[in-house]
Amino acid sequence: MTFKRLVVGITFLGIFTMAVRASVGYDTWWHLKAGEWMLANRAILRTDLFSLTRQGSSWIYPGWLAQILLYVAFRNFSFAGLNLFTALMVVAAFAFVWCTLEGRDLLKAFIILLAVSASGVYWSARPQIISFVLAGYFLFVLYPHRKRRAWLLWSLPLAMILWVNVHGGFAIGFLILGVYLCGETVQMVHKAVQDDQDWRSAWDQHKKEIYRLLLVSFLCTLAVSINPHGPQMILYPFKTVSIQVLQDYIQEWQSPNFHHAQTLPFLLMLLLLIGTLYESRRRGDPTEIILVLVFLALALLASRNIALFALVAAPVITRHLDALLDDMHLDSGSAVQLPQNAAKWLNLAVFLLLIVASGLKISSSLSSEVTQDEIEEEFPVRAVEYLRAVQPKKNLFNTYNWGGYVIWELHPDFLSFVDGRTDLFDDEILEEYLISWRGLSGWERVFETWDIEIVLLEPWAPLRMRLESQGWEIDYEDERAVVLSSPQ
Repeated sequence: MTFKRLVVGITFLGIFTMAVRASVGYDTWWHLKAGEWMLANRAILRTDLFSLTRQGSSWIYPGWLAQILLYVAFRNFSFAGLNLFTALMVVAAFAFVWCTLEGRDLLKAFIILLAVSASGVYWSARPQIISFVLAGYFLFVLYPHRKRRAWLLWSLPLAMILWVNVHGGFAIGFLILGVYLCGETVQMVHKAVQDDQDWRSAWDQHKKEIYRLLLVSFLCTLAVSINPHGPQMILYPFKTVSIQVLQDYIQEWQSPNFHHAQTLPFLLMLLLLIGTLYESRRRGDPTEIILVLVFLALALLASRNIALFALVAAPVITRHLDALLDDMHLDSGSAVQLPQNAAKWLNLAVFLLLIVASGLKISSSLSSEVTQDEIEEEFPVRAVEYLRAVQPKKNLFNTYNWGGYVIWELHPDFLSFVDGRTDLFDDEILEEYLISWRGLSGWERVFETWDIEIVLLEPWAPLRMRLESQGWEIDYEDERAVVLSSPQ
């Protein structure tokens, strides 16, 4: 095994080992339930069946295929299947990124592992993880396509057909295409203005690329219509980002908090990006500058976009940092060299030892007991078991983060009041939820409107005090959750 192969092997072994972990998130549960329903009924789920507040309403969601894939992984391999599926998606995304990196092998390994650490906040068993891979594919195709892989550009409309059927993040693909189109235009204008070329000559040099990107973008737009809901899916991303409650109260849609340790790799990537671009002797390409600025802005607006920034920034940092290392003449020619044959066997031995160590960690992460322990830390497992046993069949008000778990464990006996499907509930229902959970003026009207008779909350939720003051009874309580029912 050569040193180059050893570096690549260790890098991706490390990525896979980091990515294999408990991947169940708040939204995983309703995705699984939707996938289960579609497989059982052999139909696409088009109306809401799971909530009290939107039952029977049209539900236009682009992730049907991803939901089926997630449920199949869970049905066949339980939580280990979800964990492995998520890890493989992470590895695939960074494999595309690796193909765009330039420079020393160790430098590439360091930067990509830093990018992996920064993006870790994004990993969970949700359709977003497939969207992450497709974003990596778009960047891979567009980054080198003018040099070596121009034919792959025509695969993007096909990739868009897949993307629009797994997640609403397909808008990211259009954003990347738009950046490359903008970058090509900026280069044309720069040549005409700064390089003393006439406009016709500058246009002649860039028109083929501009036309090609415009045509691919048009084909991708047509591809968006190839989904169970038709052309109306084009508007889906705009509807999602227009929900104000989503921006104001959902953590992953808020700006990153740099006081949290999980954001420190992102901060380090940002500092490296600024430093390398400032010091590098290589001239910054307009496209890469626009790309990192656009995705940096998105990451600063919403922490969920940090993972996308990591994909975009890694090739730029590596290219310019490698140029800086060249200027510093850090390569050493005096190091002791092992005989080539001995070095190959040593590299192989090191890699095999790391595989064994990694396997021990991965086997632990795939254990159902480990995942179950994490679920019990995040979800009201025992309170839900109580509701399942009693089955009072009353209208339920639940904490937002637990709505998906209620759907998975208690449907159809209980419907969620609200859950992670913000595109379905929009501001109207989400604001009613916030008023009620906070115990603000008007919560009684909400409870009367929806005839709420039983409540599943955190023990410290403000609404609990309001309910107890009006005679609601505590049916069940533990350190994680409390169940209250209306007075008879």
